Amino acid sequence: LPGLHILAIAFALEVSVGKTNTVTALNNSNVLLPCTFSTCIGFQDLVFTWYFNSTELIYHGKIKNKGTEPTRIWHNPRVEFVGSTTKKDNNISIVLNSVEFSDAGKYTCHVKNPKEKNAQHNATIFLTVVHKMVETDNTLTLIIVGVVGGLIGLLILFMLIKRVVLFIIKKTQDGK
Repeated sequence: LPGLHILAIAFALEVSVGKTNTVTALNNSNVLLPCTFSTCIGFQDLVFTWYFNSTELIYHGKIKNKGTEPTRIWHNPRVEFVGSTTKKDNNISIVLNSVEFSDAGKYTCHVKNPKEKNAQHNATIFLTVVHKMVETDNTLTLIIVGVVGGLIGLLILFMLIKRVVLFIIKKTQDGK
């Protein structure tokens, strides 16, 4: 039945990490790993987990219902929950404190909703850890633009001189 299929989609649990699924963090800084979920029929005793590289559990929480904030079941001491589910968005974001190079990798935000026949969904975010934030250096670009511009300028100048010279030669020949 085609109608039933549409109904199933309408109840679907959605999990999202926002517009971009990559985050760059400075070594030794704290980084926000965003995640929100939405469900049309609401939720009851919803369980959410964060995994590092698919296997390592770093945060485990439970939300009784829309009127309550999440309760922590287990977490890695460096992981801090910063979301809220009683506000507009069902935000289950976390902050990873004192990021190290070994923290670079894949983070998965996983949600399971018993109210939707245990529907499950997840979203993935990739973390890159860098020594220092690179400010895009435009000096080289400006030099290239300058050089190219200069060459074009010289070319135009050369063409003009060539024209003037040809014009003078033509005039002198005409004069004879």
